[in-house]
Order: sequence, then C-alpha cells, then structure tokens
Amino acid sequence: MLITSVAILANPIAGSGKAASIASKLQEVLTNYHISNKVYIRQWPTHELLDEFSDCWIIGGDGTINYFINHYPHCKSCISLFDGGTGNDFAWKLYGNISLEQKIKLLLSATPKLIDAGQVNDKLYINCLGVGFDGEILQSMKAIRFIGGHYGYLLAVLYKIFRFRETTIKIKSETESWHEKFLLAMVVNSSRAGGGFNIAPPAEINDGALNMVLCKKLPIWKRLWYLPIIKSGKHLALPFVVHQLGKHFTIQCEQELPIQMDGELFFASQLEIKVLSNQFLFRF
Repeated sequence: MLITSVAILANPIAGSGKAASIASKLQEVLTNYHISNKVYIRQWPTHELLDEFSDCWIIGGDGTINYFINHYPHCKSCISLFDGGTGNDFAWKLYGNISLEQKIKLLLSATPKLIDAGQVNDKLYINCLGVGFDGEILQSMKAIRFIGGHYGYLLAVLYKIFRFRETTIKIKSETESWHEKFLLAMVVNSSRAGGGFNIAPPAEINDGALNMVLCKKLPIWKRLWYLPIIKSGKHLALPFVVHQLGKHFTIQCEQELPIQMDGELFFASQLEIKVLSNQFLFRF
C-alpha cells in the first residue's frame, strides 16, 4: 500500500513547540517526493476529510497519539508517529532510536501493519494504563513538563516513592482475582512508559492481548531498592510482582483514584479494560 497523500497532524504544545518545526521538515520532504500533503496544527480535519488521505503522520508524544485515537477511533488511513512530546514511549516501540531522516526513509517503503489498542471504560489507549501510583506521578505534570521526558518522570517517581500510600484495589482477570493493597497496577499494550521505564518487556502490540503488571505493597526502602530493577525491566519474576496476559480486566477502587492513560490523566473508581485487536493500521 503506497503513500499517495499525507495529512501531517502536529500538536502545537507538544515538546515545547518543536512539533511545528518538524511538520515543516516533513512537508518539504513529501513535496520533494511529489506526494500530496497538508499540515494541520491548531485545527485538525474532520473524520471524513482525514479518510481522504492514504496516511496520517502525527507529531507529538504519547498524549498526542492518545488524543488522535480517541478523536478518530475508526481511522482507516495508515498512521505514522514522529517524536515530538515529553513522553515518546510508543514511538520508541515502533521505531527505536532512529533519526528523523532514517524514519522518513523507513516509512516511505514500510508495509502497513495492524496493531491492537486498549479500551478503558469509554476511552481508548494505545501504550499504557496505570492506576494509583502511576496516576499520582502524572499529577506532578509541572516537573515532568519543565524538565522533560524521562528525567521529569524520574523526579516525580522519587518524590512519590516517599509520599505514596497504597489503597486497597480489587482486580479481576479472566482467570484470577486479587483484593489487596497495590503499589502499582498497570494494564499495558506496549512495553515501555515514563520515557524509559520497561514496565512489561515481553509486551507486543499485535498479539491480541494486554499485559497486566501488579506490584504489591512495599516499604519505602524496597521501593528505592527495586526502582532501577523495574526501570531495566528485570522485575517480572520478583515475588511481589504479578504479570499476566489477558483480553479483559476489571479494577475496582475504594475511592476515585488518578488514572494515567498514555500520559493523560483522569479519575475513576471502576475500570473495565479490554483489548481491541487489529484496531489501527501503522507503518513501522
């Protein structure tokens, strides 16, 4: 499936405004290849207009792609993602650490592939969902935005390690249930979050399943001790960690808790989570 026309969608506030600069570079490249294109920055096209393009090139971080999939849940165009935010974990999953020039070259010849998404209540997500600790980290958005990506996230993690208090959560998968206090409860589609934390290294984005990772209650010294182990992705075999694949999960909290979804924040006490297999078409 060839690229015949491209809608370039940029988030004007992502990455302190660098998305607009990237959009200009992409437009120049596409024009040189005689591929029709149009840049949308402040006002994105309607769903009907978007479907007229063979491809959507999205510039922004995890929050931008989350905005896209929730506004265009039935998008049939091929999607490509360009780093342009403070958190670019899903772009890393797709493309690794290649340069902008290498990515453009890859996309111009890449065969589109279907990938999964997650659904939580009435919202879609494509990278990760975190309850409690992960949500409270996201509430420190000023630190994350000011310092940027991984370092801002790490600072917020260290702050919350000392202040977070676990609450009792009831969690059900298709085969098991838990009802206890958890430090961390995540249901992810991809493997990395927080600008470099390898939450679920085995996670695949096209396997028709989500990866649930639970970390049981820990004292502060253990939180600090195991932080670098969790960051490196070597935590799944630890005795206080639960890792399970599944298509459907439910989470019930005693009170409304902050929920992190692809770097976006909302509050809820009950979550119904399921995988949406082959939901979006990506070039990577």
